Amino acid sequence: MGNWIKQLESWSKAALAVICIEIVTAVGLLDYATGYETFFFIFYLSAVFLAAWFVSAYFGVLMAALSVAAWVSANIAAGQRYSNYFIPVWNALIMFSFYLVVVGLVHELRTLQKGLEDQVRRRTAALTKEIQERKRLEKELLATTEHAQRRIGYDLHDGLCQHLTGTALASQLLAQKLASQSLPSAAEANRVVELIEQSIELTRALSRGLDPIEVQTGELADSFRELAARESVRLKVACHFECPQTVPLPDVNAATQLYRIAQEAVTNAVRHGKARHIGIQLGHWNGKIMLTVTDDGTGLPDDADKGEGMGLRIMDYRARMIGATFHIARLSSLSGTRVTCTLATK
Repeated sequence: MGNWIKQLESWSKAALAVICIEIVTAVGLLDYATGYETFFFIFYLSAVFLAAWFVSAYFGVLMAALSVAAWVSANIAAGQRYSNYFIPVWNALIMFSFYLVVVGLVHELRTLQKGLEDQVRRRTAALTKEIQERKRLEKELLATTEHAQRRIGYDLHDGLCQHLTGTALASQLLAQKLASQSLPSAAEANRVVELIEQSIELTRALSRGLDPIEVQTGELADSFRELAARESVRLKVACHFECPQTVPLPDVNAATQLYRIAQEAVTNAVRHGKARHIGIQLGHWNGKIMLTVTDDGTGLPDDADKGEGMGLRIMDYRARMIGATFHIARLSSLSGTRVTCTLATK
């Protein structure tokens, strides 16, 4: 029923008005042909209903009057006779009054329906706007976080690393002077130089983690490979990267978000799963890019599906932001977790 109502609503009011008049004409002719003993009240009513619902209440009243006139005329033409003129007039008034009640009810229902539709439309528009605004704010928040991380990465690399390098050079000169004087503290000074150089490497690794890539689409595999090597040292685990073929990416943002998802998955595997071996795989099959991070940790917690972990929510949001799907699952009842992110490139 809803389909034909929608179809009729798509027609012009002029076309619907013509249809209503044709219905009354056809019913009147049929009423005349079948004789005055056959009552066609319900068929006239259909035209009144269509007129009041799809055209207007005023046109519904007009069709009610036309229906009554057609009914009385058909019966008289078919041979019905009355003892006086009051009887057909009275019958016509009763029939017209009933049709007016129908027109009034249809008009009220139509008004109520339009009001509800307008209300639903307004609420839907408001909800859509709210969702869009929330997505915009989330995107801005993530972009601000990325910018802040990169800014800190730049400061560490260009500020602290340079300062430590200067300190290492000064310490090296001091160690050389102490060695030239054959002082035993020269060995300690050399040890200080080694510690400063280690600090420089750690700071550089930290800055690359905060600003991971000059992530260009063609360099993503190298960036993942560097991530695996760096996390192996930083987290003291065996982390390896596999990429059997060249992986095309639509834009730099997608590359960045995939990288961040892998970075977060590796950190979670060690921090929460106590993993010792972690594998990062990146592949391209059937028009889809698939990132998989697998570990041998203690497995996914039983309440992980409740979404209480900030890391899981962030990874899921990063995936949705680039139109990808995110899934995390326990490999077995005893150990292991697999994080999967799939991005369609078509």
